[in-house]
Amino acid sequence: MIERAALGLLHLLDPERAHGVALAALRAGLGPRGGPRTSVRLRTRIAGLDFPNPVGLAAGFDKNATALAPLYRTGFGFIEVGAATPRPQPGNPKPRLFRLTEDRAAINRFGFNNDGMEAIGARLAAHPGGRTGLNLGANKDSEDRSADYAAVLKRCGPHVDFATVNVSSPNTEALRDLQGKAALRALLEGVADENARLARPVPLFLKIAPDLVAAELAEIAEVAGNTGIAAIVATNTTLARDGLKSPLRDQAGGLSGAPLFDRSTSVLARLSTLTDLPLIGVGGIGSPEEAYAKIRAGASAIQIYTAMVYQGLGLIDRIVTGLDEFLAQDGFTSVAEAVGTGREAFL
Repeated sequence: MIERAALGLLHLLDPERAHGVALAALRAGLGPRGGPRTSVRLRTRIAGLDFPNPVGLAAGFDKNATALAPLYRTGFGFIEVGAATPRPQPGNPKPRLFRLTEDRAAINRFGFNNDGMEAIGARLAAHPGGRTGLNLGANKDSEDRSADYAAVLKRCGPHVDFATVNVSSPNTEALRDLQGKAALRALLEGVADENARLARPVPLFLKIAPDLVAAELAEIAEVAGNTGIAAIVATNTTLARDGLKSPLRDQAGGLSGAPLFDRSTSVLARLSTLTDLPLIGVGGIGSPEEAYAKIRAGASAIQIYTAMVYQGLGLIDRIVTGLDEFLAQDGFTSVAEAVGTGREAFL
């Protein structure tokens, strides 16, 4: 009841302001405090990293790493912060975040607004415990975006468990062009070279768009497999607007939330037939059933974000608990055993 009342009050505010209030409330201790739930079935290993459970927080919620400790107390098995860019940048003009309540969705065109790698790196260095990843980004006016990704990794890599190369945000002009085969190979090789120079190299993940056709997915799978990528995050937000009801549906930006589920899960399932790399399923997850569907479609772990706008932080524990129950009911002794066992439904 308290959470429903709090969500109702937050929804009276502008969405971006409400987001800021939610982060402030977490820092003030107004959130779940149980920590990550785990079990023999839920424990997950990806790219040499052990997670207490496979439910993570997607990048974008805590862009600037200001609420890591309270977020881990809500039950996440891992958290991804960022995207971080070398220099701080304000992002695109406001308003730039829109709730599509009728569709249980959101559209954002933030444009990598963040405090920059120096501030974010300092906060990451001061954070104790919890599996934390950083989403790497490039400044909007950068003349060498590949160098930007490497610079952020050099500054922040020593303080995270993994880093995600984000070439799939639709809100930075021409960023998605880096998903092309030649450009992607050059980018990933440059980031991998920088990673090798770290005293403790970290697993590198690659985050892709949900709007890729089969041939593009095949190229990405090939390049990722040949450049040392440890996992692929599928997917980012979409530019599609199919079947939306909200009057805000034509706002520019990336669409996330419930309408993205089928599209992103289809990409996930197809990708799982093209690569043996572990996949992290993102997009439209709002229930334990949908989280389990992502795993059975090919995901070794999942991430959530937009559904919390409508269901609150209690969703985390519901998904974690529900996954454990589904795995037990179907006779799986681990998440890994369930991965890909239902992909045909999404191909």
